[in-house]
Amino acid sequence: MNDRMSDAENRLARLERLLADGEREVVPAWRRATRGEPRWAVTAVILVAVALQLALPHRFALQPYWALPALELALLAGLIAGNPRRVEPRTRWLRVLGLVLMCVISLANGWAAVRLVAGLVNGTEGEDAGPLLLTGGGIWLTNVIVFALWYWEWDRGGPMARVRGHHQYADFLFVQMQSPETAPRDWEPTFLDYLYLSFTNSTAFSPTDVMPLSRWAKMLMMLQSSVSLVTVVLVVARAVNILH
Repeated sequence: MNDRMSDAENRLARLERLLADGEREVVPAWRRATRGEPRWAVTAVILVAVALQLALPHRFALQPYWALPALELALLAGLIAGNPRRVEPRTRWLRVLGLVLMCVISLANGWAAVRLVAGLVNGTEGEDAGPLLLTGGGIWLTNVIVFALWYWEWDRGGPMARVRGHHQYADFLFVQMQSPETAPRDWEPTFLDYLYLSFTNSTAFSPTDVMPLSRWAKMLMMLQSSVSLVTVVLVVARAVNILH
């Protein structure tokens, strides 16, 4: 009797493994529950954004100039303490902390961009082409990082929601989603994919190989293209005028 029960349990276990393997083959990784992505990439890029803010002339920052970068580092430290290795869903306050961090970085860079554009329009900025290009380039690059963070944090509910695989419909359509045979079976978008999306949108001023599907994604990409276009046109035009 015990032998029969043991054999039935083994068969049931094999059947469950086969069903699980079949489900993994049918459902792509980006639609099912997976492990959280490593934190190192997003941490490194945020540190770059903080360094770029500190490198800007102090007149472009909210005073005292060190306050927002210090707050950003404190918020980042809290995120690392809560999820040191991987971005995984543990507590709700981690997502709130991440959103606050992105808002602070956005505020700091948005203020710098407004001050730069206002100075160029009023003729109070841009006496030397070299410093002007460095300042404009720093703001532009930080803008790329800011929007990459927003894309990463909002696509299908954010990285912690994507780990659970609850959201069926994506806000951004990557090539690997359209042609799964071009990528490994366990492929799913990580922060570096959204950083690439943000960079190409800032340079081409339009989608390239990643298509926005939801309305908020389209509006956010349109806003980024507009900010990037205004910054590049004004800074380059002023620098060319100075050189001539």
